[in-house]
Amino acid sequence: MNLLQKLGVAACIFAGSISGFNPSVSAKGESEKPLELSNFDTSIKPGDDFFRYSNGGWMKNNPIPDEYSRWGSFNILGERNQEQIKTIIDEVVKRPGKGEGRKIADFYNVAMDEQRIEKEGIAPLRPYLNSADKVKNFKDVMAEIAKMHKTGFAPIFAVGVQPDEKNSTMNIMGTYQAGLGLGNRDYYTDDNERSKMLRDEYQKHIAKMFGLVNGKTDNSAIAKSIFELEKKLAETSLTMLEQRNPVATYNMVTVAELQKMCPAINWTEYLKNIGIKDPGKINVTSLKYFQGISKIIESTPIDTWKNYLKWNYIRGFADYLNEKMVDEKFNFYGKIFSGSQVIQPRWKRALGTTSGALGEAIGKLYCEKYFPPKAKARMLELVKNLRSAFDERIQGLTWMSDNTKKIARDKLTSMNVKIGYPDKWKDYSKLNVSSSNSYLQNAVNAEQFAFEDMMSECNKKVDNTKWYMTPQTVNAYYSPNSNEIVFPAGILQPPFFFIDGDDAINYGGIGGVIGHEMTHGFDDQGCQYDKNGNLNNWWTEEDSKKFKEKTQVLVEQFNKYDVLGEKVNGELTLGENIADLGGITLAHTALTNLQKGKNIEKIDGFTQEQRLMLSWSQVWRSNTRDEEALRRLKDDVHSPAEARVNGLMPNLPFFQSAFNVKPGDKLYRPAEEQAVIW
Repeated sequence: MNLLQKLGVAACIFAGSISGFNPSVSAKGESEKPLELSNFDTSIKPGDDFFRYSNGGWMKNNPIPDEYSRWGSFNILGERNQEQIKTIIDEVVKRPGKGEGRKIADFYNVAMDEQRIEKEGIAPLRPYLNSADKVKNFKDVMAEIAKMHKTGFAPIFAVGVQPDEKNSTMNIMGTYQAGLGLGNRDYYTDDNERSKMLRDEYQKHIAKMFGLVNGKTDNSAIAKSIFELEKKLAETSLTMLEQRNPVATYNMVTVAELQKMCPAINWTEYLKNIGIKDPGKINVTSLKYFQGISKIIESTPIDTWKNYLKWNYIRGFADYLNEKMVDEKFNFYGKIFSGSQVIQPRWKRALGTTSGALGEAIGKLYCEKYFPPKAKARMLELVKNLRSAFDERIQGLTWMSDNTKKIARDKLTSMNVKIGYPDKWKDYSKLNVSSSNSYLQNAVNAEQFAFEDMMSECNKKVDNTKWYMTPQTVNAYYSPNSNEIVFPAGILQPPFFFIDGDDAINYGGIGGVIGHEMTHGFDDQGCQYDKNGNLNNWWTEEDSKKFKEKTQVLVEQFNKYDVLGEKVNGELTLGENIADLGGITLAHTALTNLQKGKNIEKIDGFTQEQRLMLSWSQVWRSNTRDEEALRRLKDDVHSPAEARVNGLMPNLPFFQSAFNVKPGDKLYRPAEEQAVIW
């Protein structure tokens, strides 16, 4: 479970967030055309494969760079961002001054000092391994785990602070299942060939990493014991699909009740060790998990716990150590797991860790230089028009009762909007970053700062000015607890947003994103929250039944979508598929309303309606390595890029009319079989 999920933030438009860039130029610094005809493959009928019709030329001419497992619009924006943010940081390094500028410069410079990092070797890691070696019993293990939680690790479980699902104005503490080096429980339990291969390679990787630390040639027994412990944790974990149920994952308990549920852990002692005196009630997101781990804890030998703790340190800190450690971690997680061929250059990795530590400090500089007020003004107009379109569509629903419509419209009206950057910037004055620290120490300090900042909000009122993405991020999100949609400055650039582009291009791009995030407030998860962000059923029984029937159509459609012989999980991806369908539908309605009564000539030979859908499609253009495609099928709540286009188009009557799609065409679907929700 990622940070956004833990904090009650709905899934974003893209699984991997990427930082932003100048919204008016291409990667080469030249003006970018909204639609480039060379990106098409006109040998393909749009009614047979709209994704390749609109992107086939681009896919042919843009092979995946060796350092990537996937290459598409988001990655290109990421490349643009990295170059631009590097320019900003280079300027800061030359004239760091004091305060945040000095911290940015020191963090980046230390991260870039390869000679020093190689000379230090694994010395910065030693104190942590020694600390793990000193544990004598499970009380000591938990003291070490508390220390690790404060340092950004999540062995056995994770803790965090989030708005109370049923009292969204207050922050509460939550506990979450965690502790798996392979991330998803299914890799430990599935019998398919890929999962078996990953289990074998993972154990080899653990053994190799230990060998780099202890100098021994055979660490297979250590690796096996760690894997077997993680497997037990996995077997008691909820699936990703089960974690999508906000009712099942809301279980408020007292510390005493948690102690009874999971007696092997001294929770009072643990809370004291992480600096929480009185958390009040705690949300246990997985009753099954916390009820199950007590037996695992009691039956696991102390030496296995020592090795498990060490493994978490080794795996978590490898990126900040010498080249051998970095390369071996990349060999498993980059090459074997995701298919990347080479590791990114050091400056890109240093940029990422610096942005992770001082995101809003860098974001402030980014927005000052690259986010024009004109972009925000046009976005506000787009949001207004998309909201009006959604309101119109709710009023026109034939399957929803008038009373439920009234509440839905009220929720839509109450939806808050944030664009560009926060009104209040994060204060980094208490973050200790120094040129005299090791790279690892600066990273540890940043993690501890973030943890303490988060935990300081426990049992306090929710700060509605807070953002859960940095301004330079290429992504967007909907928060059900705040009932708000958020669009960082980084996404307001081509191919999503052209400041001076025609309406169809912008409505198909960023307009679809706006509609996507709005619809998250009414997807299979978001629809369970009221206008104030509380988990509260506002549906009549009959309306809820009809909604589930309509969304089931989408589940069944995507369950049939094939990727490399595997099927998309229509239930796991349902929320994102609902949001995609809503996004492009709302964008079309808003564009139609805007251009009503106007006679707009074709541009590049395409009507405005065609350009809208072409713009949506080009946002998802990408090439993906097989390893990454298979990983995403299991780990990602978003459907594959191709399915986000070809999987949706058959449900859109305006697609069929705009591109003359007829019976017999592969993307034709009769009206009675189309998914129509919002």
